Amino acid sequence: MTSTKSLAIQLFDLDENLACKCNGNHEVCLNCRVCRALQPNQLATDFDNLAQYIDHTALKAETTNNDIEKLCNEADQLATKSVCVNPLYVKKASSLLKKALTCTVVGFPLSNSLSSTIVDETLRAIKDGATEIDMVLKVGWLKDKRYDDIVKEISLVSQACEQNGAILKVIFENCLLTKEEIAIASLLSKKAGAEFVKTSTGFNKSGADVEDVAIMRGVVGPHYGVKAAGGIRDKETAISMLKAGANRIGASATIKIVKG
Repeated sequence: MTSTKSLAIQLFDLDENLACKCNGNHEVCLNCRVCRALQPNQLATDFDNLAQYIDHTALKAETTNNDIEKLCNEADQLATKSVCVNPLYVKKASSLLKKALTCTVVGFPLSNSLSSTIVDETLRAIKDGATEIDMVLKVGWLKDKRYDDIVKEISLVSQACEQNGAILKVIFENCLLTKEEIAIASLLSKKAGAEFVKTSTGFNKSGADVEDVAIMRGVVGPHYGVKAAGGIRDKETAISMLKAGANRIGASATIKIVKG
């Protein structure tokens, strides 16, 4: 695989003498839309209190109102970081939760909507009470090397979040990408101003992978978020993802993970 530094220089026509401020292994300053270099260290260190890293998730088509009520109750009891629900249920979840944050997904799970539609979806979700937005990167654009379009779309969603007090995570669907494409997607997301990169939707052929998480963490550095999601169903797997560099876990099997 091409070095991350070389990839960054090729992608953004960078001056290789501009030192990286955030300790990412791209080694050169990306001149990101939002610099994260002064943010606190994001690396997970407490493996005895896993709930603090978990987005307790219910995104299946068959999810009901009763499921959302149960999800929110569990999240508050376990003290998870958030619940992650489809946009349809954001208003309900945000009204129920007392401790956990409300996360939702946009352009999910295929990101085949127009950029303007995804931005509108984001703004509506925030209005309904979401404080975290997980958007899906357009895999076809990445394969076609439409890097400027990817940065533009992520930037538009990132700005909508920033202006309304929410944070943005970008979902890659790593099972469809090469290792180099995972590194490129990480660079593009960081450049565009997102706060997190995320491994998977959980709706494709496979989910989070330890090696992929390590690649993502290496690219974005320690002051940035990395979310592992998809197929994480037990404590041991969750801890392996955190040790590889994740500081957030997306999971529906939260109770099993937390209680071991």
